[in-house]
Amino acid sequence: MAQNVLVTGTGREGALGYCFVLTYLKQGDTVFATVRKPSPALEKLKEQYPDRLHILEMDIGSTASVRAAAEEVARLVPCLDLIINNAVVTTPDYPVHNPFEEMTLDNIAGAFDVSTVGPLRVIQAMQPLLYQSAGTAMVVNISSGAGCITTCRNDRDLDYCMIKCAMNMSSKILYNKYEAEKKVRVLAIHPGWMRTNAGNAKAPFDPYEHSERMRKVFEARRESFDGVVFIDYDNREMPW
Repeated sequence: MAQNVLVTGTGREGALGYCFVLTYLKQGDTVFATVRKPSPALEKLKEQYPDRLHILEMDIGSTASVRAAAEEVARLVPCLDLIINNAVVTTPDYPVHNPFEEMTLDNIAGAFDVSTVGPLRVIQAMQPLLYQSAGTAMVVNISSGAGCITTCRNDRDLDYCMIKCAMNMSSKILYNKYEAEKKVRVLAIHPGWMRTNAGNAKAPFDPYEHSERMRKVFEARRESFDGVVFIDYDNREMPW
């Protein structure tokens, strides 16, 4: 059955969010693709799917912006069946992997507000639409192995690692909240290393093929309220 799907962080062609949009459109679903600024790649894609692709400008760092987007979604469809929280920002130190001594620590709070609190804003604003799903709705938070405390060997990249670790905790808390009524299934997933830009050319996974792989994992987990929250792209439980 066709779904109504919302994906955040979708504006860059070839990146994971965009690939999720394309994957679900090809499944026959209606997709809400959110961006902070206009995306020529999405506008071009909309020419192929004018009735099922809706592009929303939404800043997940702003509660007002997210609530306005939720009102627009509710105007167009009666429910949401799946939310994929993919959007993330980091500090300027992360792309160059600055060591601790050279980090501008004042930048971390802003990155947290968008990348960790932002997905919570989306879930909170869209929750009434999730509850209207005819089946079990899903929330998938795109996490990372970098958020694992157990296996951490990093000696830098505090912003990204801390953001994903905090996202894992919020995913677990929301899983606990929704578990009793079994109307919303929450997952956090480590997507693996993908060829999403020139700097990742040696990565093992193509993001479009990988998005389809993860779509199947999501569906396999949809009705499984077994306490497993943090998994990888092969549906294996990840350590915290």
